[in-house]
Amino acid sequence: MNIKKTNNTFKIVLSVGDESGIGPEIILKALCSDELPDNIDFILVGSKKNLLNTYNHLKSIGLKKLANPNSLQIYDLEISPSDDKSKLNYGNSSFYYLIKAIELVKQYPNSALVTGPICKKSWSLAGHYFSGQTEVLAKSCGIKKVGMLFTAKSPITGWRFNTLLATTHIPLCEVPKRLNTKLIHSKLDLFKEFCIKYNKKPTLKVAGLNPHAGEEGILGNEEKDWLNDSLIAWNKKNRDIKLLGPISPDSCWNTSAKAWRHKDAEKHDGILAMYHDQGLIPIKVIALNYSVNTTIGLPFIRTSPDHGTGFDIAGKGIAQSQSMIEAIKAAIEMNKNSRLLNTH
Repeated sequence: MNIKKTNNTFKIVLSVGDESGIGPEIILKALCSDELPDNIDFILVGSKKNLLNTYNHLKSIGLKKLANPNSLQIYDLEISPSDDKSKLNYGNSSFYYLIKAIELVKQYPNSALVTGPICKKSWSLAGHYFSGQTEVLAKSCGIKKVGMLFTAKSPITGWRFNTLLATTHIPLCEVPKRLNTKLIHSKLDLFKEFCIKYNKKPTLKVAGLNPHAGEEGILGNEEKDWLNDSLIAWNKKNRDIKLLGPISPDSCWNTSAKAWRHKDAEKHDGILAMYHDQGLIPIKVIALNYSVNTTIGLPFIRTSPDHGTGFDIAGKGIAQSQSMIEAIKAAIEMNKNSRLLNTH
């Protein structure tokens, strides 16, 4: 396909994700949103035939505000037979959409990648054994140190709510085995690099692993044995950062809930969670529909809605597109902040 070569125009490459889910619907809804600026080049990576089928179906059930695929730039890929509706087929297609989208975003220095939701089970059925898109991105870029960060901008106060995960898609029983000083320091380094784009002297919090952050070894030993000393050592090397923790996980996000709703509330710049659900439950409860998944540590910006494929509501026209809109807006804001940082 012919892609516009206007290198001075910010480009967003959109991988449509699993086409049997809500990805195509939320993308077509988001791209005609009044919340998005007009001066962006969008490049969709997926099957034009499937996008048109989604568009025509949604129109037939009464939806009006949808972007027409015929008016969009689409890198048209037919990975598998279009009449094959198996999970394996959709998994294979969504995997190669992502691979092509990564190739495209690497070609343009002034660009970002936004990815639609995928199904990990469908990927595995197709022979792609990755625990998520973050891991594919890291491997494709040859980078070991990346971070899965969830960010949301409050529509009430304008405050940006950030939660970084120390561990990601692993069983809960594996979490204590994976955590160590080297990992925590690596994640805090990435977190600092991200947060200083918004605040030159950020405040970071670190949640404990155990209830009440171990209660001095009564409820768990990790904090007492190594995590406390790990945070002290990192902070000594990064005195420009206000670092708090380890904090009892059951109260660590209390100030986040207040800052989301009240402009005069105490603010912080980010929280490091020890494991997946510890971090995602509070951000999804507090910032419902506004949370965005972003991979930090890559050579380009990558964001994604914070929800899954929504197979149970696919094709019904009821999928909420706000998280996709927020993912696009976050990519635009991150690009702007990176450029401002590089000019000082």
